[in-house]
Amino acid sequence: MDHCVDPIKVAAWQAERRRRGERIGFVPTMGALHAGHLALVQEARRRCDRVVVSIFVNPLQFNNPEDLARYPRQPEADAGLLRTAGCDLLFTPEAEGIFRDHRPREYDLGGLDLHWEGPDRPGHFQGVVNVVERLFHYVRPDMAFFGEKDRQQLTIIRHVARSLHWPEDIVACPTQREADGLAMSSRNQRLDPADRARAPLLYQALQAVARAAFRSTVDQARQAGLDVLASDPAIRPDHLGIAHPATLAPIDGWDGLQEAVVLVAARVGPVRLIDNLVLQRDGPGGDTFAARHPRHPHDH
Repeated sequence: MDHCVDPIKVAAWQAERRRRGERIGFVPTMGALHAGHLALVQEARRRCDRVVVSIFVNPLQFNNPEDLARYPRQPEADAGLLRTAGCDLLFTPEAEGIFRDHRPREYDLGGLDLHWEGPDRPGHFQGVVNVVERLFHYVRPDMAFFGEKDRQQLTIIRHVARSLHWPEDIVACPTQREADGLAMSSRNQRLDPADRARAPLLYQALQAVARAAFRSTVDQARQAGLDVLASDPAIRPDHLGIAHPATLAPIDGWDGLQEAVVLVAARVGPVRLIDNLVLQRDGPGGDTFAARHPRHPHDH
């Protein structure tokens, strides 16, 4: 596995591979890798000739400096995991390198940041898109792989890529979960044992909303999820609701026929976690829900 810090050297690396006609898959991360990240690497390995993984804790997407300082970092362990997973190039830029001769710009996010994480974390998605654009500029991947756990981020990146005609194919990969349903996240490392034990309530709340949504109103379904979260006073919800999967606009009424997505964000002790679940009518046997997202035309 090669390792580069200098973006210019990464550009030279990918140019040589592209000259050979090789397809490049890219997995952008902030490190503190877990099995969810490795699933992205494995999918990239399956579909591309070369796999690049970046580790960059992007300061532009943190609106809380303390959150940035506390974000877990384990560079040596991450490198070992990537070497085993089949990564060809590990890219670990510094901020001054990745933003060299570049001033952050304001992107048109299509209103996709107006709800959910947007109001809770002002400027977050602008920071995400700015760094993704810079990483794409140097890596020039054919395909870029993102996890569905960060549903709103994925939707926004797809919107910007489509509206600006970025050539990269944005590929969504399913959320990876622990045995108790907790969505895998680097932030889980910051949970103490007691908070780790209660964290699966987020997924249970999503499931409660999903079960209720097929037989009651949206407000009643949402309340069913809030009741689950309220069962433990150490969990403080930021948002919980049902949205249209394409626009992420909140849904006030749902007929059970169209796909919808339930989104949740909550603080578990001092750690803020997010998760989501797609609602769908599945087959002739009755109403069900599934922990997956609808496929997108850009997916193969």
